Amino acid sequence: MVTERELHLSDGRTLRTHDSATDATPDALTIVWHHGSPQTGALLPPLLSAAAARGIRLVSSGRPSYGGSSPLPGRDVASAAGDVAQVVDALGIARFATMGASGGGPHALACAALLPDRVTGVVCLAGIAPFTTGFDWFAGMASDGGLRAAAAGRAARARYAESDEFDPGSFIAADYAALEGDWASLGADSVRAGQAGLDGLIDDDVAFAAPWGFELSAVTAPVLVVQGGRDRVVPPAHGDWLARHLRRSELWYRPDDGRARPTDQQRSLAL
Repeated sequence: MVTERELHLSDGRTLRTHDSATDATPDALTIVWHHGSPQTGALLPPLLSAAAARGIRLVSSGRPSYGGSSPLPGRDVASAAGDVAQVVDALGIARFATMGASGGGPHALACAALLPDRVTGVVCLAGIAPFTTGFDWFAGMASDGGLRAAAAGRAARARYAESDEFDPGSFIAADYAALEGDWASLGADSVRAGQAGLDGLIDDDVAFAAPWGFELSAVTAPVLVVQGGRDRVVPPAHGDWLARHLRRSELWYRPDDGRARPTDQQRSLAL
């Protein structure tokens, strides 16, 4: 059972939070989960079952404009750390690990960089790298129009969203098979997030294509980077770049996978 609540933040905003504490022991390891783009922030059944089997407490929240959380105009990736600090403070959690998939990866890293005394470890699954000229950031993306528009600012990204459609070529057959199986809840949650509006996704993309508000060198906790070699949304060069620029990193590279395999998300909860 997951406890959902509306948390009132110090700046007047609210976050919709999710906590699996009822399924965990009081002294359980806590992992703060950062959802992908777009998703609602809800804790999905496969993650919950994997966490419960390991005695792990999962906590998450919808980022601004997702899942009932208030907007935060002009937010950057770093802003996630301040929100998470207030979430864990409200729950009485002193130290925790953080884990993010896809668009959640950068936000998990932000928590580690800006809350170094509280974050014990990070998992970044198919997460995008900071916008850089250090490599061809867009190369290998099946559909890069949204991020290219985001690099020109929010107004350009919002205009692009008016006619944007999902490119089926962004996923490989294995991705579709996963979404039709145990991880059908992931696809359904993404649809719910999109139906509620596109502001969260637009703001995510603009934040990814702008300075993040922290340097990767500030991440002192160990980081596990998981990357599929056939990922057409976040190409493998991003995972490689992250692993090479983080102080303490391990790369799980899956050459035949597209988006990081759901089984890897479950297995990573053991770390």
